[in-house]
Amino acid sequence: MKGLAKLDKIFSILLFIAVPVGLYFAFFYAPVEKVMGMVQKIFYFHVSSAWIGFFAFFITFITSILYLITKKYTFDDIAAASAEIGLAFCTIVIVTGPLWAKPTWGKFWTWDPRLTSTLILWFIYIGYVMLRQFMDESDRRAKFSSAIGIIGFINVPIVFLSIQWWNNTIHPNVVQKGGGGLHPDMLTAMLACLGVFTIIYLSLLIRRLRIINLERRIKLLETE
Repeated sequence: MKGLAKLDKIFSILLFIAVPVGLYFAFFYAPVEKVMGMVQKIFYFHVSSAWIGFFAFFITFITSILYLITKKYTFDDIAAASAEIGLAFCTIVIVTGPLWAKPTWGKFWTWDPRLTSTLILWFIYIGYVMLRQFMDESDRRAKFSSAIGIIGFINVPIVFLSIQWWNNTIHPNVVQKGGGGLHPDMLTAMLACLGVFTIIYLSLLIRRLRIINLERRIKLLETE
């Protein structure tokens, strides 16, 4: 607990510094895109949210495996906390995507391979979170949610590789050699925002783990 408290303070300070830096890179450092205009600025938050969502689900995947091997609730706690945060970031992706798509492609939603697979991913982790909310017995909850955390992660590479596997996607591939045609300053801004969102993720993860530990201590006190 003390270690998490110290980390929480450190990341709170980092957030205080990093968030304004990220906003500067997105809105001032990166040039305005000639065709899309200011609406293109959503890109930096949309892509960063997607990447951090994938990373969060990867952490859930790894720690779910570690829980099944070791039966240590620490890994289950990390898996659960990371899944909740990943779901939040995935929700941001689902919301910002249509906001960007409407002025750019004329539609809020199309059944594009990446959009569809992202929506499926979102529903999988909604199921993960709901299962943990409605299953009271700790061991069963941890085992079943670990299974979902492992199986559900299979969809993450499908989302990521969908623009390479299917030709009918509206999404450009910005993660490739040369930045997918991105202006160098735009690429720099995107990487800066990825760094900021990573700090946000780690800060939320630490804070959520502190809350989980406090909830466990309260339950122990209530049973004494």
